[in-house]
Amino acid sequence: MSEQKKVIFSGMQPSGVITLGNYLGALKNWTNLQDEYNCLYCIVDMHAITVRQDPAVLRKNSRDLLMLYIAAGLDPEKNVIYMQSHVSGHAELAWILNCFTYMGELNRMTQFKDKSQKHSDNVNVGLFAYPALMAADILLYQTDLVPVGVDQKQHLELARDIAIRFNNTHGDTFKVPEPYISKVGAKIMSLQDPTKKMSKSDEDTNASVSILDDPDTIVRKFKRAVTDSDTVVRFDPENKPGVSNLMTIYSVATGMTMQQIETEFEGQGYGSFKLKVAEAVVEELRPLQDKFKQLAKDKTYIDTIIKKNAETANYLAAKTLRKVQKKVGFVPISR
Repeated sequence: MSEQKKVIFSGMQPSGVITLGNYLGALKNWTNLQDEYNCLYCIVDMHAITVRQDPAVLRKNSRDLLMLYIAAGLDPEKNVIYMQSHVSGHAELAWILNCFTYMGELNRMTQFKDKSQKHSDNVNVGLFAYPALMAADILLYQTDLVPVGVDQKQHLELARDIAIRFNNTHGDTFKVPEPYISKVGAKIMSLQDPTKKMSKSDEDTNASVSILDDPDTIVRKFKRAVTDSDTVVRFDPENKPGVSNLMTIYSVATGMTMQQIETEFEGQGYGSFKLKVAEAVVEELRPLQDKFKQLAKDKTYIDTIIKKNAETANYLAAKTLRKVQKKVGFVPISR
């Protein structure tokens, strides 16, 4: 990794196939960063077990997500693409940062409140404390920038607060990370309830599009997408959230501006508009799906990437972890 470039860190949970929203809102944008920044992209399997997981399914989903990263255009030679659980420094730093995180801060986390309601039979300590692990994920690599959606800003703010608190106590140790927010496609909404973010955990299968959905399924889901009683294709998120969401998807997939989209579909109604959006998404995802199928056949290559990038991530993590351990007073191992 070049010392002249700033460091970007991000990750996704391997809890099922990622959605079109994950791809257009995050993954697609990540591919534009890999030449300008030192990028680390994590499969956050440790975060995933805050809710019950089938071990075999989690292993498969983790490998699939790594392959999707690569299929989407992330070069494993330019980016560090790795499994969170392969770097013990995440857990070790998280424990130290737990001791610099206040209960009141964790109590205010909106995602903890949401997940507690959804998984009321398993409100565990990990679910409560995972923002401290998220802070460790970021701070472990002296991260400069974190690509975040609107719903993750609260966690990044906590990571910044913890870094500042630690630095104030023990001297300059962590970089205080800044958010990197993409201007377009930063938030893709549900196709059935455009007031909610598109989510792979949505019980309504028509609400989200998986990036591995076949073309017929994609077309069917977009045909059923919620719009409004009007027939005008106009970008107006407040009054026309469904249509505006479809326009955002079409814009990111085609590169067209909202004005160009409004002009293209003037007088056409929603039927042809939905179909064109679906077709644009099918073409957007086709090369990714082809590459994913190709990677899935080459187990040896994927195993090599996993091993090599785990070694790189461990090397980078160890530099920060040793510094932190010394600052808090842990006895070093004699060499």
